[in-house]
Amino acid sequence: MVELNRAVAVAMASGPAAGLALVDELADEPALHGYHRLPSVRGELLARLGRAAEARAELERAALLCRNGPERDLLLARARALDS
Repeated sequence: MVELNRAVAVAMASGPAAGLALVDELADEPALHGYHRLPSVRGELLARLGRAAEARAELERAALLCRNGPERDLLLARARALDS
């Protein structure tokens, strides 16, 4: 979790590509397996890089993993917004 937060901070300071590189390194981290925030962050960074199709897939995956209804709805709304 700390490393995911670090990736977000790096993205804010150095841009989404730098943050995405760190997020991608966390993909095989057992502690984050099944944690919806990993694909959520990845999706947001991909969206900021203009990679809408990839971002949408990640946000939809995050929504499937999310157990919180309002947060799930927000993730799905963000994914749909990438269609426009």
